[in-house]
Amino acid sequence: MKSAALLTLALACWTGQAAWAQTVGLSGMLGGKALVIVDGSPPKAVAAGESHKGVKIVSTQGDEAVVEIDGKRHTLRVGDAPASVGSSAGTAPAGGSRIVLTAGGGGHFFTLGQINGRSTQMVVDTGATSVAMSVAEAQRLGIEYKSGQPIQMSTANGVIQGWVIKLNSVRVGDVVVHGVEAAVSAGSMPYVLLGNTFLARFQMTRANDQMVLERRY
Repeated sequence: MKSAALLTLALACWTGQAAWAQTVGLSGMLGGKALVIVDGSPPKAVAAGESHKGVKIVSTQGDEAVVEIDGKRHTLRVGDAPASVGSSAGTAPAGGSRIVLTAGGGGHFFTLGQINGRSTQMVVDTGATSVAMSVAEAQRLGIEYKSGQPIQMSTANGVIQGWVIKLNSVRVGDVVVHGVEAAVSAGSMPYVLLGNTFLARFQMTRANDQMVLERRY
């Protein structure tokens, strides 16, 4: 499956004084199906006319998908920046201090986030020393990784080339962390690993299928 850019669609739906938000991502296209990510879950191939977790695919064409959520239609494009529908702001304001994630398939915590303002699919990896990504993803995100510090990275398949870089920002939900060290690997990597150079700035608690990260500094 070809790695692709992600679009986050934050839908604010009000009932009385309460509000709920649903996060929908378009990670790519597979034939005539849209690869949809809902609330950080793993990508699901959904054909036109089918629904997944309340998101109905109306039509697909090229790198676009028209979806219907709560009776309203929206066009998702692979590679678009995150957008907010139903509020005056294009993106939910930053400044938060708490992240709540729900485990997806296999017990992994997936989430849609942003690196240097561009959308990407992440997975929490408490065993990773730092945030890590592939060369292909770094290129897609516009990161000049070759200006970083060259390193040799040990993998199950041997030693490969890597680079240590500093990310301007890493954002998950409304929480933004600046100046995050990361590693870029010449090896294949389907997701950005949300490792300890990000996680160490939070107090982590887990209960059943939920992970809560509270900002420490």
